[in-house]
Amino acid sequence: MLPKKDVVLIKHLIINKKADEAQKILAKLHPADIAQILGEIKNGNKRLFFHLMSSSKAAEVLEEFDPFERLNMIKEMTESELIAILENMSVDEIIDLFQQMPTTQADSLLLKLPKEDYEELKSLLKMAEDTAGGLMTTDYVYILSDVTVNQAIADVRMFGQKAETIYYIYVVDDMKHLQGVLSLRELISAPRDKKIFEIMHKKIVSVDVEQDQEEVAKIILRYSLLAIPVVNKENRLLGIVTIDDAIEILEEEDTEDIHKMAGITPEQDAVLTTTIWGASKKRLFWLVICLLGDMIAGKVIDNYSHALESVVSLAFFIPVLMATGGNIGTQSLALSVRGMATEELGRKNTIQFIIGETLAGLQLGIICGAITSAIAFLWQKDVELSMALGLSMCISLMLAALIGVLVPMILHLLNIDPAVASGPFITTLIDISTLVIYFTFAFYFIDIISPDMIGTISFRLGVL
Repeated sequence: MLPKKDVVLIKHLIINKKADEAQKILAKLHPADIAQILGEIKNGNKRLFFHLMSSSKAAEVLEEFDPFERLNMIKEMTESELIAILENMSVDEIIDLFQQMPTTQADSLLLKLPKEDYEELKSLLKMAEDTAGGLMTTDYVYILSDVTVNQAIADVRMFGQKAETIYYIYVVDDMKHLQGVLSLRELISAPRDKKIFEIMHKKIVSVDVEQDQEEVAKIILRYSLLAIPVVNKENRLLGIVTIDDAIEILEEEDTEDIHKMAGITPEQDAVLTTTIWGASKKRLFWLVICLLGDMIAGKVIDNYSHALESVVSLAFFIPVLMATGGNIGTQSLALSVRGMATEELGRKNTIQFIIGETLAGLQLGIICGAITSAIAFLWQKDVELSMALGLSMCISLMLAALIGVLVPMILHLLNIDPAVASGPFITTLIDISTLVIYFTFAFYFIDIISPDMIGTISFRLGVL
């Protein structure tokens, strides 16, 4: 990260119109450092900022921002200025930007790009945004399988400057069917008279153009690739997806899962909403669900109101039981959702994971139950209450861990995103079960209710 004093200096030069000095400094800076400074510049000066850079440098800087932020960056640019920058951007970054724009603006810009770029971008824009086709770039290098190493090196020199990466060289036949792959190191170190098909790797990891982008990202990480080729049903090479795009996708997916687990509906356009209603509506659905669940928990307490009237100290420990159970359930939920997302949790180890988490919940329950029971006895001097509380803590924590694991797994089997088993939802479910367990044990250990009253409460629970 650029030191604060350097950021302040460049901002000062820009704002005070000292263009020559600022231009010299900007030419030496990395695009990520320039993007950092741009983020702190007020909108009125951002256009001047871009004027001090070449179109190629401006394109690199613009690519450092996410597509939504880019829209704000280009608002002050003229169409001709924007076209000059777009001509220097990689294809996949242009696609990302166009997908965020109003259709009319994107179409207008598309028509003004060079013809070869227009045709290529038009075909790519038709592909689904969340697939390999929507994620890939066509700025890559390929060579024919029947040429010599010497000719292949010449081809790489000719076309490599426009490629997003040339570490992998893809090998195709005359119909552009993917035949093999080799690294740039392997190419330049091979004997010059060798044919490419003699030195290429024929076992290739590739993805289908319609494959989900999250699956593509996981494959790239699984095989530790810098890029992966994208092919169609006929195995024709269409483009590549690079590691930087894969990391961005996984970051987006993880953010979405975290939002869902917190009971927040993810927004595509921005992390931070600019209106009160925008901030509220993301949380409203799950909060309403949890509100209804909490009303059921209230009904459980109401059904045991006679017990609470007789032994008021029962109420003292309700928050402890509910909060501890909710914490255990949320922890198990996080482990379960994360395990399924990373594919570490599968059919082979599902039963083992369920048993392990349940036993872990039981172990934590025994420890927390013993501590809570001891504190309750020292506080209230009531053996029956402390025994009811300790056993309730033990059983409810074991059940909380089991619920935290089973709910997302069941949703996954039903082809529903397991992350929607949000923390608040799991917590509400555990609150209800914890209250039932607690009051049930209270009846067994505390002699406060007549047989008639037990019958009445049992009837109420049956109605509930």
